[in-house]
Amino acid sequence: MATSLKGSLREYSLLKILTDLHRKRATGTLAISTPNVTKKVYLVKGDAIFAASSYEDDRLGEMLLKAGKITFEQYDKSVEILKRTKKRLGAILVELGYLTPKDLFWGVKYQVKEIIYSLFQLEDAECEFIEGDVPTDEVITLKMSMGNLIHEGAKRIDNWTRIRREMPKTGIVLTLSKDPLSLFQDVELSPYDKKMLTIIDGKKTIKEVIDSSWMNSFEAMKTIYVLWSIGILEEKTAEEDELKEEAGKTVSLDDLLQPFAEEEDALIKRVEEIYPNLDRFKLNELLEVGEDEDVEAINKNYYRLAREFHPDRYFNTSDAALKDKLTAVFDALTAAFTILKDGHKRKEYSDSPGKQTGEMMAEKMHMEEIQIEAAQEEKIQEAEETLLKAIKLEPLNGEHYANLGSLYLKAGLHKRASGQFEKALEFDPGNVKAQKGLKQAKESE
Repeated sequence: MATSLKGSLREYSLLKILTDLHRKRATGTLAISTPNVTKKVYLVKGDAIFAASSYEDDRLGEMLLKAGKITFEQYDKSVEILKRTKKRLGAILVELGYLTPKDLFWGVKYQVKEIIYSLFQLEDAECEFIEGDVPTDEVITLKMSMGNLIHEGAKRIDNWTRIRREMPKTGIVLTLSKDPLSLFQDVELSPYDKKMLTIIDGKKTIKEVIDSSWMNSFEAMKTIYVLWSIGILEEKTAEEDELKEEAGKTVSLDDLLQPFAEEEDALIKRVEEIYPNLDRFKLNELLEVGEDEDVEAINKNYYRLAREFHPDRYFNTSDAALKDKLTAVFDALTAAFTILKDGHKRKEYSDSPGKQTGEMMAEKMHMEEIQIEAAQEEKIQEAEETLLKAIKLEPLNGEHYANLGSLYLKAGLHKRASGQFEKALEFDPGNVKAQKGLKQAKESE
């Protein structure tokens, strides 16, 4: 699974970078740099656990001072001891009695969150993700879902132009996501978020939702942007205008907003009942339906179980190993659902001599996704190298630039694509491929 990344935040949205790394369960360091400052986010299995910054105001002492947790005199005294002893500032503050251990715990988490939130306001910065082990000497780490981090970070974006650029066109219809990984993630929705969700019915365009809301246009657009950024909302496709939406029959707004009633002990008990037996469950047994159950019942049970075993639920427990077990169960449920909801795949599975279990199907699907993604990225890199060589040999040939622009457009690199299409038109103003590609790239930016 390739998770390397290097480029500009103008080309790659931080919201999408974090979502992608979370979905890939990546472990490594995401560095965001401006000419004067570098900030890093350390991820383990897709979750942000710590952050660091070279900006002086992001240091723990400065953060605690601005938050009103320590005084100027306490700050100066602790820094003086730090320079002399090289101890960690947090330990010094506790030893001096300026902070309780509980205060320090809060302060470090506050510092980490604020560093990450500050990244969402950057636009002209370089980003790089390096896969691999992260520092393990941090005693206090962040236990917060990526959904909540992105939700709060997106709320701090007040740039209207940027919001319009990153959002779908206002003539697009948005609807609740059908992906339970996005729907049921651990996110603390605000009252405004919840009220906005009651207006979005899968029929109104973004403009119609804004016009019918109780807020001014900017606040309404921003609220929609936040919900879209965390994946709870998605674009409604043309296919969904003709077919019944699977999620619509199984997930209501009440289901989405309903808090989990199950206690930690009950959740752990359920996981321990299912996880050790994943290699024995048939697909219908895993989804808790009969072998001849109809699609509606399969849908209903899948969304109920996906909500119950969503990986984000481990944030509310003290069991550090629970996330891996929840992830395995969730993946197995999704694999079973993918087979049983499709009539052809379901028959193929039923007719097979050795029926594969949910765990086997989940592993198979995961490996197929990795192989497809690796093959696609390898092909793109090979094609890019070939076209760059062609440009080097024939720098005045507009067709080479147009082909490179088409490659970048296919890869979702809209800024790069625009640049190549513009170069193509400089040398060949009548190039139809470049004209169409530039228009498409600009619309997608």
